[in-house]
Amino acid sequence: MAELTPLLAFRWSPRAFDPDAELTGDEAASLLEAARWAPSAGNAQPWRFALGHRQDETWKRILVTLPEPDQGWARHASALVVGAHTGAPSTAADYGSAERAAYDLGQAVAHLTVQATALGLHVRQLTRFDRGRLGTELDLPAGVRPLVVAAVGRLGDPAALPADLHTRETALRHRHPLAALLIP
Repeated sequence: MAELTPLLAFRWSPRAFDPDAELTGDEAASLLEAARWAPSAGNAQPWRFALGHRQDETWKRILVTLPEPDQGWARHASALVVGAHTGAPSTAADYGSAERAAYDLGQAVAHLTVQATALGLHVRQLTRFDRGRLGTELDLPAGVRPLVVAAVGRLGDPAALPADLHTRETALRHRHPLAALLIP
């Protein structure tokens, strides 16, 4: 395997978060600053974030929009971060602003994730949640489209997870071989 920076090699998306660990204000600011500096088409920076710290009102409003099985482990995360974008829906004739904005948001969340790793934190991204309810719960402005919820925190005890998740949590990481990712 080619050499990777440890920030990428050791990045991992756990479900077991420490229910007592807190995300400090400096850590939260560092994560959002990393996202802010992500590249974006035409420097549009179409991403928007909502940050909820464990048990604050924003966190509770985000948590209730997740599927029940995910709520079971996500409730232990120190923070829940909503990643949204402001791209307008596109027409079939062009690669529109919604696609570019979603791509740019993905880069911003990737930067946030790498910064979390640098801080000794972990991030698990979720794309299954009730977007309509989340928009209502957070009173999102028109045109702001939530795309991801990221659970952020320090590692917890995998033994605290239900049996099926414990098995997945403790399994070896797997990635497709590089050759399988290349278009012939």
